[in-house]
Amino acid sequence: MAVRTGLEVFLGSRVEIGKSARLGLLCNPASVDSDLQHSRVAVNRRFPGRLTALFSPQHGFFAEKQDNMIESDHIMDPVLDIPVFSLYGETRRPTGEMLDLIDILLVDLQDAGTRVYTFIYTLSYCMEAAKRSGKKVIVLDRPNPIGGETVEGNLLQPDYASFVGRYPIPMRHGMTIGELARLFNDRFGIGCDLQVVPMEGWRRAMYFDQTGLPWIPPSPNLPTPTAACVYPGQVIWEGTNLSEGRGTTQPFELFGAPFIDTEKTLKAVGGREQPGIILRPVAFEPTANKWAGDLCRGFQIHIQDRRSYRPYTVSLKLLKAIRHLNAEDFQWKAPPYEYEYEKLPFDLIAGDPKIRETIERGEDIETLAAGWREDLREFVELSKTYYLYP
Repeated sequence: MAVRTGLEVFLGSRVEIGKSARLGLLCNPASVDSDLQHSRVAVNRRFPGRLTALFSPQHGFFAEKQDNMIESDHIMDPVLDIPVFSLYGETRRPTGEMLDLIDILLVDLQDAGTRVYTFIYTLSYCMEAAKRSGKKVIVLDRPNPIGGETVEGNLLQPDYASFVGRYPIPMRHGMTIGELARLFNDRFGIGCDLQVVPMEGWRRAMYFDQTGLPWIPPSPNLPTPTAACVYPGQVIWEGTNLSEGRGTTQPFELFGAPFIDTEKTLKAVGGREQPGIILRPVAFEPTANKWAGDLCRGFQIHIQDRRSYRPYTVSLKLLKAIRHLNAEDFQWKAPPYEYEYEKLPFDLIAGDPKIRETIERGEDIETLAAGWREDLREFVELSKTYYLYP
């Protein structure tokens, strides 16, 4: 039996929204029902004429923008002829004028399950704006594509809060977007009028390919559920001069640079077999982004057992080895990154400069990861308060 998303539960229920309430919808191309019908069409059919504004997150309403700090403009929706307000352009927060057009904001976004994925912070900004404007927010929940049982990584340090991490949560948080909305609203003091419409049939052990739902890339460089599985670790390459596979057909699964010696790297990390994965040496030539047109050597991650695979820890081990073996060629990427112009991008992604400092000192990554256990235990206990699913 396929999972029913919050969108489908909402459309098939008698959720009380008021007979004349004007609706807004925060969405993108992944906002579809099980028949691949876009949510704005489905909502408009269910509530004719009451959908009065649309809102889009990073990467644009059509998910056409490739990378960070590539902004999208406000447009008119060609299907419904209503405004689409970009929340990754001249502003990342809905303005009072935008919200004047609606009474209730529906949120139907597919999250990636990783702290740095910006959709959850766009949601938080919308919740804050809704609180100020006296509007209600209804989150139509969707699966965490990498499951809801495993958490991994350090908690973000408040001094390193940014648009790739506003709150002290781990890199892999194990929550759905609806559960995170509840956490943000209560624990982090937003306090808006919030309702979450839960899914039906989703269980915390499920990965996306077990839901029966169609995968639509929520952003251009998460083309498959496998890309989402490696993303909590592979995203760290964005803070370096290594290619994270952008400009290839397998972003985040592939990574490398022209200066990588794959045999030496494998020896440094203890071989091609790592917990839950196999590292296969590859050569690739990105068509865009870092090292465009240059032959890169690196690896493709092949997942063998996703339940034992710890993407963040594995990628940090690889980063430590590559930096050590290529001291003259390896570089930390310089700012800006997601509108932060002073702090190193890697530190924003990792959420704590101690991660980079540990790597620079050549200290053991497993020892570093062991130091997160108590924080993770406390986070899990906190997050259980906001769980919607067994």
